[in-house]
Amino acid sequence: MSFHLGLDLGGTNIKVAVIERSGGALEVVSTRSVETDATHGPEAVSVNLITIGSEERSRHELGTMGVGVPGHFDPDTGSIKLFPNLPGAWTGFPLRDRLTAGVGLDAWLVNDARAFTLAEGLLGAGRGCQTLACITLGTGVGGGLMIDGRLHMGAFGVAGELGHQTVLPDGPLCGCGNRGCLEALVRADVLASNAGRSSASEVFAGARQGDSRCIAAVSQMVIFLGIGLANVVTMFGPDRVVIGGGIAEAGELVMKPVEEAVKSRVTLVPTDRITVVPARFGLFAGAVGAALAGVLRL
Repeated sequence: MSFHLGLDLGGTNIKVAVIERSGGALEVVSTRSVETDATHGPEAVSVNLITIGSEERSRHELGTMGVGVPGHFDPDTGSIKLFPNLPGAWTGFPLRDRLTAGVGLDAWLVNDARAFTLAEGLLGAGRGCQTLACITLGTGVGGGLMIDGRLHMGAFGVAGELGHQTVLPDGPLCGCGNRGCLEALVRADVLASNAGRSSASEVFAGARQGDSRCIAAVSQMVIFLGIGLANVVTMFGPDRVVIGGGIAEAGELVMKPVEEAVKSRVTLVPTDRITVVPARFGLFAGAVGAALAGVLRL
């Protein structure tokens, strides 16, 4: 029996999960959430991560530590290459070394959306699927693909960035530098701005109460999300599409319309074979997946 820590670094919160491995079985034993303190930059965030890791190490005899990060990093050095949605001078920041030294346990970095995909594919809503597409919506929009039970990373190690496909040519500027990315059109702050509300959760509450501006903002988000996911279904033919993250917490207000929007745009696959489902692990899927990445050394 062994314990394994997963940290999911988000723009607003750090999600924490500990999984227990007993023989071949894996089970989530605890989860919690801590504010990121992202506005103070990489030094403050790394101190926060170290504090959390040290606390969990004092509670469990940890074997590994995986950290889901919201962007790209150099796999050889563990330094950050691109964090489009976190403020501060992250480029070149030696996150892996800083966390390893601070916690006293090797830190295994993984892209947060890949971590989400790993959790849902191996233990969650996509378990048993031969081909799986996952997308997570919140501060940013991430994604991942699993084929034959393995993460598909592609020739350059970044395959599955579903949020950075162009769905509106010459649309709004995205944090990645491109224009018209799915992320630039449906992420949480864009949804809130379109509805004139301060958060996505307020938009969903307003839509349920019949507010016309909130309803219009949700409908526009569904259109763009339907385009993006229809592209994925057409290109990869997944058995299932799993949606997670803060926006997906809206439940049937979003899930059913998105599934219908996808089906309306896919003509080469029988629509009754297209399944869009919510993530099993909810907001903690990324942390669970980060723990799995540490266990499996992915």
